[in-house]
Amino acid sequence: MSPASATSPTGRDAEATRRRLLAAATEEFAAYGIAGARVDRIATAARSNKAQIYHYFGSKDGLFDAVFDAMCRETLDAVPIDPDDLPEYAGRLHDSYRARPWVQRLATWYRLERAGSGEQLAVVRDSYAAKIEAVAAAQRAGRLTDRFEAAELLGLVLHLSGFWSTQTPELDARLDTVNDAHRRLLVVDAVAALIA
Repeated sequence: MSPASATSPTGRDAEATRRRLLAAATEEFAAYGIAGARVDRIATAARSNKAQIYHYFGSKDGLFDAVFDAMCRETLDAVPIDPDDLPEYAGRLHDSYRARPWVQRLATWYRLERAGSGEQLAVVRDSYAAKIEAVAAAQRAGRLTDRFEAAELLGLVLHLSGFWSTQTPELDARLDTVNDAHRRLLVVDAVAALIA
């Protein structure tokens, strides 16, 4: 794209349409998953049309991939891993999930509807590889326990960081007196105990 077209009304309109479609699709996929999402509802919510969805994203699956990719990149930028302070990393991830509840819903749909497909999104694959290497490097340097393999340790930290946002309503009801600050503290303390 030339610099002129990037700033032309058509270029701005196209990017604005794409952003509206991604925002509407994020809400739709978080609520209904891939199979249950409807492109007509997404198009209406985005003040666009179905043809634009297929033009920009190729298919409903392509649109979900774009939503998931954007969500992952936003999380990676907002919450970079710190292998020298995994408890606080888990706390920051917890904060991110509280601020953006759709993240865990999209991740759940991704696991449910893409399990066993053999497809891997590059952003997810590459971010896990980088995080695992960061943890492994800290282990090799003696700054982090090697009680667990790097990938296992990362998985445990990620699971603990999302603990509160993936609970059933029944457990939440039993813990309804636990405030957000205490929930975060439990996540941080659990990861600290894990790596002690």
